Amino acid sequence: MELVTVFRSFNPSEAQLIRSRLEAAGLSAMVTHEGSALAMEGYAMAVGGIRVQVPADQVEQARQVIDSKDQDAPSAADDTPQP
Repeated sequence: MELVTVFRSFNPSEAQLIRSRLEAAGLSAMVTHEGSALAMEGYAMAVGGIRVQVPADQVEQARQVIDSKDQDAPSAADDTPQP
């Protein structure tokens, strides 16, 4: 099974959040380079970040889920207290 990187981050929590969103959408996803990045300072930068990967046949669906993440996030205007 060929895996394709659909998301990169230097933040392990962000990578795990994306993995969780993909799995909640019924996709298979895995995070790679996370353990090494946590164990060795600078490793994530050297390898281009912590990666979230999915099977090649799920890439398009995964990108749609990831793109929808930005639409679901509250904007700064949403944090403004109402009078």
